[in-house]
Amino acid sequence: MSRRPRRPPVPPSSPCPCGLPGSYADCCGRLHDGRAPAVTAEQLMRSRYSAFVVRDEAYLLRTWAADQRPARVGLDDDRTWTGLEILGRTGGSAFHTVGTVDFRARYRDAGEAGEQRENSRFVRADGAWVYERPV
Repeated sequence: MSRRPRRPPVPPSSPCPCGLPGSYADCCGRLHDGRAPAVTAEQLMRSRYSAFVVRDEAYLLRTWAADQRPARVGLDDDRTWTGLEILGRTGGSAFHTVGTVDFRARYRDAGEAGEQRENSRFVRADGAWVYERPV
C-alpha cells in the first residue's frame, strides 16, 4: 500500500472542498494558511472538513479546543472525503460565543462509500472559533 503525502498540494484555483462557491485559495485555503480566521462556527466546520480533505492535521489540531485536543488526529490513508452537507445550525454567528453545526460528510474508504453524521459544538476561545466536541 502506498502512503499519500501528509498534505497533498491543492491548486489554489481548484474548487473549495467545503462546497461553497469559490476557489480553495479564496475560501478554506486562507483559513488553513492563517490569512483569515473563521468568522462563524459553520465557516470553521467547513474549513475543518476541507482540512480533512487536504490532510492538514496541523490546522485540525490548531482549531480544536485546547482542553479536548488529542495529540494526533490520525488521518486515515485509505479514506477520501467526497462531499459535505450542512443539515442545520444553531448560534455560531459573529455575535455568539457558542454554536452547533449538524452535518453529513461523505467519504470512500478502501473503495466503500460511507458517511459521518455529527452535530458538532463550537465555542470561542480567546476570540477564535474552535471545535469542542460532538453534541
